[in-house]
Parts: sequence; structure tokens; C-alpha cells
Amino acid sequence: MMKAIVKNGRQKGAVLKQVKIPEIKEKEVLIKVKATSICGTDVHIYNWDEWSQARINPPYVFGHEFSGEVVEIGDKVSKVKTGDFVSAETHIVCHQCSQCLSGKYHICANTEIIGVDRDGCFAEYVALPEENLWKNPSDMPEHIASVQEPMGNAVHTVLSGDVVGKSVAIIGCGPIGLMAVGVAKAAGASQVIALDLNEYRLELAEKMGATSVINSGESDPLEIIQKLTQLNGVDVVCEMSGHPVAIDQGFKMITNGGRMSILSLPTKPVTIDITNDIVFKGISVQGITGRKMFETWQQVSGLLHSGQVDLTPMITHHFPLEEFEKGFELMNLGNCGKVVLHP
Repeated sequence: MMKAIVKNGRQKGAVLKQVKIPEIKEKEVLIKVKATSICGTDVHIYNWDEWSQARINPPYVFGHEFSGEVVEIGDKVSKVKTGDFVSAETHIVCHQCSQCLSGKYHICANTEIIGVDRDGCFAEYVALPEENLWKNPSDMPEHIASVQEPMGNAVHTVLSGDVVGKSVAIIGCGPIGLMAVGVAKAAGASQVIALDLNEYRLELAEKMGATSVINSGESDPLEIIQKLTQLNGVDVVCEMSGHPVAIDQGFKMITNGGRMSILSLPTKPVTIDITNDIVFKGISVQGITGRKMFETWQQVSGLLHSGQVDLTPMITHHFPLEEFEKGFELMNLGNCGKVVLHP
């Protein structure tokens, strides 16, 4: 048996309880979790919002960001061995759909996500297919290794188009938004403008490399953006907030021919002015899901190994697994960067 955080019913919250250690199949690996971090998706599930009500089927163990040690391997596992220090790509793909057959595994039509569609890693152990594992350097800190998956979201969002010499606005300074700030700066953006309503997180954005920060609740972000860009608008917007007003402002602040990359998960339909803010401006709009497998992981590893992106400022809190409710409370209040749990 093992301790795990279980989404135990169709209501807000979760419980810590004893569950069976997963049994692995012949191509799977059992991993002892060393560190697991709380994602915005986990907060959706914990809060039981409209998105999670339509997607999640409790009871089950949630959580999907982690690092850990391989402790058991299946009979047909050949690429990893016991003792390896790993993180994991959390999208389990089918290899049969048209997207997979054309190499676009990250948008597999039959994707299963750990901690969403099957048991996850808010636990002492997690089982995963061998092909989903990413080997980490043995000296990488456990908490840094646990946030490579969400950093992959940030990398995929920022680098889904050219940013060298361009102005980039990051809307929403939650943990992935903060990582996006660091990635955009490392990738050569001329300006990295961070927008949020939370002063605590705007301060973290400055530490991550933002050249300007805007509190959208205290001033008009569109007016400030115009001044910062000599009335041109920003070249790239990375939408991380999911807030309808912020999304609308994001479309309005983009220059003609610019790019809008949307990672956020609005819980309700969003109204936008397609005619004036998309069509007449000739902008590109891209939905971002997951990470490219495994191109983005290579980019993440390279950025961390080179030191061009330092994640230290945005990892602000550590708790034992038993105190998970403190982590979710901080995430809901926004008084944190990344929260890491330790089983």
C-alpha cells in the first residue's frame, strides 16, 4: 500500500488515503516519486470547476508533474533500468491515429493524460509506459526535475513561432507564465512584458526576466502596451490566464500580422471580436496542448543545462504530501509561484 492524494468524489477537494501500489505491465515502469508539483490543471480538478466536472471521473489519484527513481521494470522494458532518475511526458499516445502516424504525437486524437484520464503521481509510486520516461542527470535537483513537464508547456507556447528580436506579452503569471517569461528572455525577445492582477506574481516575473510588468487591475494594459511598443502593439502574445477579459485584451494588443498562442483553459466560452481583432489584423492564432514529443523536452533540457533559464525564483513553496491542502490554498490565493509536494 502507499499514501496518495485521491480525488474522491464529484465535489471540491481531495483526500489523503492509503491505496494499492500500482502493478506494472510488461512495457511499464514503477517509479518512486521524489517530488511532485501542483499544476493549474490540478487546481481545476481540486476546485471541481465546469471543465473538470465534464472531464474527470473520480475516484482516482491525480497529479501529473513529478520526478522520481525507477524501482521496478516490466519484462519488455529495455531503455531504462532500476535506479534511473526520471521525469515523464504525461501524454500517453496511441501511435495509430492520423496525427501519430504523421509524427504529431502531442495532438494524438486518443491521448490519455496521467492524473486526468488515469491514476497520476500525487502518491508515493506511479506506473508509466517506458516510452514516456525522460532520463534526468543524476545531479539535477528533484524539485527542478519535477517541473520540466510544465516548463515544456511554456517552451512550446513561446517557441511555436519566432521570438528573436520581437516583443512578447505573457498574460497570466502563474507558474507556467513565469517560466514563459524566462524562456522568452532566453530566446532573444526584445521585450518581455508580463501582465497579471497579482503583485506577488508580477514581482516573480521581474525575477524571471520580464522587462516590464503591468498590473491589469490598476491600469489600462492596452494603453501601456501602446506606449511600450511605440503604438505598434506586441508581436507575440502568450495567453496563460484563461480570463475572458484578459483574452480579449490579448487579441487587441497584438500588432497586425502578430501571433497569439493560447495555453490557458477558459472554463466558459469567451467572446472575441474575430472581424477586427483577428481577420482584419491578419494574425495567427494557435492552441497549445502539451509539448512536442520529444523535441520540446530536448529544448527544456538544453535551456536548463545551459543555465539560460533559472527556475529557482518561481519555485516558492515545498510541503510534505500530507500538507497538500496548504499548497492548493496558496495556488487558489495566488500567493505562490510553483508549489512542490514531497511524498
